[in-house]
Amino acid sequence: MSYLEVAELPSLRSPVLVMAFAGWNDAGQAATSAVRFLIDGWSAQRFATIDPEEFFDFTTARPTIRVAPDRQRELEWPGNAFFYKADPALSRDFVFLLGTEPHLKWRAFTAAVLQVAQQCGVALAVGLGALLGETPHSRPVPLTGFATDPELAARLTQLHIVPTRYEGPTGIVGTIHDACRRQGLPAVSLWAAMPHYLGATQNPKATAALLHSLDSLLDLGLDLGGPERAVADFEREVGRAIASNLEIAAYVRELERRADALSEGEVAAGLGGAELPGGEILIEELEEFLKHRREEGQEN
Repeated sequence: MSYLEVAELPSLRSPVLVMAFAGWNDAGQAATSAVRFLIDGWSAQRFATIDPEEFFDFTTARPTIRVAPDRQRELEWPGNAFFYKADPALSRDFVFLLGTEPHLKWRAFTAAVLQVAQQCGVALAVGLGALLGETPHSRPVPLTGFATDPELAARLTQLHIVPTRYEGPTGIVGTIHDACRRQGLPAVSLWAAMPHYLGATQNPKATAALLHSLDSLLDLGLDLGGPERAVADFEREVGRAIASNLEIAAYVRELERRADALSEGEVAAGLGGAELPGGEILIEELEEFLKHRREEGQEN
């Protein structure tokens, strides 16, 4: 049974597949925002989708109603779509997969992704992700990664992307990565760590870090002026929010101290008593503050 809906299969030059999925793999929407930036910036063309019927619990990821220009109500289902960019000015072509992590039948979903990769002649698969960690917003975004190919792994080391040592539950990015390895398709995973005290707040700084790493890894020549301006605005907003709460400000200073010690090659000291007091409440306060700031910016 085919779960794919392909409009027209493009002819591409050993393309790179770049993937991101909303959900567990995408803290702060960092990974999906990075792929969306590439799709929009390069005007990538949509050419295939994965039928969501077999892969989603629609009581959890509900379809949404939108009002079309003709004032008719249209139903939009959660799903996953493939886009391509073919440009002789680039050293290679690209395929993008952007969507939502499925709830069901991960092996069948992964097989559908690899079917498209094979049909397009994909030579390298890159999965993007983002996670919450004990890292301060005011320091460079920690990046971790893994590559199935020794040369790619060496390249990640050159880019100061730390090899991941994570063991535990994984998401669809890890599942697809493992399937690529089994089929002999070179694959890379890139993950950005984000401050856990910001909760689910959209994080353009992590998005920019992922884009910079992709730019360096694949020699894309991206213009990242827009994302960098978004980072500056984001840091100002978060700084104002944190300054208004003495407890979380003290906690962030401790995270900064530890991050600076690590960057100098020192052994990190435990946080000890510097735990986030009332964590859930403080996260809600920060999210509410940042939400109001964004709404005020849209009104002005």
